[in-house]
Amino acid sequence: MFVRTPAARTAAALAAAALGALLLAGCGQDDDPSVAAPSAAPTSVAPSSATPTGPTPTAASTPSASASAAAVDQQITVTIAKKRVDPPTGRVTVGKGQSVRITVTSDVADELHVHGYDLGARLPAGTPGSVEFRADKTGLFEVETHESELVLFQLVVR
Repeated sequence: MFVRTPAARTAAALAAAALGALLLAGCGQDDDPSVAAPSAAPTSVAPSSATPTGPTPTAASTPSASASAAAVDQQITVTIAKKRVDPPTGRVTVGKGQSVRITVTSDVADELHVHGYDLGARLPAGTPGSVEFRADKTGLFEVETHESELVLFQLVVR
């Protein structure tokens, strides 16, 4: 006869909870409603106040006088060619509350995903895809592609 002790029941419950948390923390599927259609890259970009710690994606502040683009505090641009990320993977630091636009152009069709914010964009081959959001959560968030599973950079929100 098999009898579960209270300790065994607690261990089983903890294991089930951990498995559930791991499943919930995974990436979304292609039918994720937060995945947006690609949008055009901004037309003008100025130097950034982002604080990189190593090679990082291009980050720039959009001038407030620019009437053609929406007001964005940080513009981050990445290009993927032959499974190589340019600029190489690194960290980009932005301030909490800043408006951020991430634009990615890939040589193959893929999907962009911003962990922690659960945002994404389709990346048709050769066409820029963008996500724009307010950085209202502090922490370290990976920005990656789904199909090719490339980490593009880590977004640090302080």
